Amino acid sequence: MIKPHGADALLPLYLSDSGERARVLEESAALTNVLVSSATAANAVMMGGGYFTPLSGYMTKADALEVATSMHTTDGTFFPVPVLNLLPSVDFEIGQKIALTDPNVAGNPVIAVQTVTAIDTLTDDEVQLIAQQVFGTTDTNHPGVGAFLSQGKYVVAGPIQVLNFSYFAGEFGDTFRTAVEIRDEISERGWSNVVAFQTRNPMHRAHEELCRMAMNDIDAETGEPGSTGCVVHMLLGKLKAGDIPADVRDASIRTMVKHYFPSNSVMVTGYGFDMLYAGPREAVLHALFRQNMGATHLIVGRDHAGVGDYYGAFDAQTIFTEQVPADALEIKIYNADHTAYSKKLDKVVMMRDAPDHSPEDFVLLSGTKVRELLGNGIAPPPEFSRPEVAQILMDYYQGLDS
Repeated sequence: MIKPHGADALLPLYLSDSGERARVLEESAALTNVLVSSATAANAVMMGGGYFTPLSGYMTKADALEVATSMHTTDGTFFPVPVLNLLPSVDFEIGQKIALTDPNVAGNPVIAVQTVTAIDTLTDDEVQLIAQQVFGTTDTNHPGVGAFLSQGKYVVAGPIQVLNFSYFAGEFGDTFRTAVEIRDEISERGWSNVVAFQTRNPMHRAHEELCRMAMNDIDAETGEPGSTGCVVHMLLGKLKAGDIPADVRDASIRTMVKHYFPSNSVMVTGYGFDMLYAGPREAVLHALFRQNMGATHLIVGRDHAGVGDYYGAFDAQTIFTEQVPADALEIKIYNADHTAYSKKLDKVVMMRDAPDHSPEDFVLLSGTKVRELLGNGIAPPPEFSRPEVAQILMDYYQGLDS
C-alpha cells in the first residue's frame, strides 16, 4: 500500500488506549481551559485520525509563514497549508499544558490537550500574507479568508493528544472514518489501486460517471482489471451558507452507490474538517490526506475546492505541475474536465473529449436551476440526476419551505 506522507507509518494523535485516554481526560480538569475555533477543533480531529501525518501538533508562526510562502515547514517537510491554533488572547505560558475545548459540541468538552511550546503574535502584514498565499486573496467575502481572519492573531504551537473526534463520530457514525480505519478497510477489500473522490455536494450522474471513468482508466494504466476501488470521501464539517447538509449528502450518495455500482467497488466515507474553499492549495491538501488514508489517485476536477470566481477553472490541476515538487507526494492526480451528459452519444462524457459538440448537445443545468427544480418538487432530467437521488434532494428542498 502507498506510504503515508513523510513517514513510514501513520501518526494518528488520538489516544486509542482507553486507559490512557481516561487518565489524560481526568488530568485535563486541572488545566487551563481554552475554547478554540471550529477550524482549530477540526485540525485536531484530522491530526487525531492520522490525516495530517507527519504533524505532531499545531505549527509555529515560523512554520506557518514558511508553509504559506513555500509549502514547506522550516525543517523542510512538505505541507500545503498552515495547521494552526489561532487565539484572540492567551492567559497561559510556554511550557504549560492546556485543555482545548470544542466549540461545536454542547458543554464544550475537552477535545485535546496541548503542550504549549511557543506563543507568537502575527502582525497585520503577516495575516494578510498568509491569507494571500493560501487563499489567493485577502477579500473578506471569501468564506475561507473570513474564517481565518476571525480566529485571532496569537499562534499557539505545540504537540497535542486528541481525546475524541468532536461531533463527527456520533452524528455520522456510519460514515466518519479516520485515515487508520480507511487504510484497514482498503486492505480488507484487497484493492491494489484506490481512487479518491472529494465532495462537499451530492453526486449527480456526471460525478458518478467520473468515478467510473477514473477506475477504468487506472485499471487500464496498471494492467490490473478490477483491481481499483473508489473511496467517496465527503466533507462532514462546516460549510458556507446554502450548501447541502452532510446528512442529506450522505443519504443521496449512499443511494447512488447502492443502485449503480457493483458491490466491493466503492466505499462511502467522510472526514471531519471545515472547508477552506482555498482552491489550488486545498486541492494539494486533499491529495496529502488522501495519500495518508491509502489512496493512490485523487480526482481533481474543474475549480476543485473553489468558491465564486476566485480561481481559474484548472488552477487546482496546474498547481501540481507548476508549484508542487515532483517528489513531494506519492499520490497521483487524475485530472478531470467538466463532465456532462451527451445527447449525441447518449452517455456522460468529459466535455474536452467531445470537441464536435455544441452546448446544446449537452444536458447542462446550473446549480441555481437545479435548486429551483428540486424546491418545486420537479426532478431534474434523468440524464442529470438519478431518480432515487433526486427524490432525496426534493424532499430536503421542499422541507426548507414547510
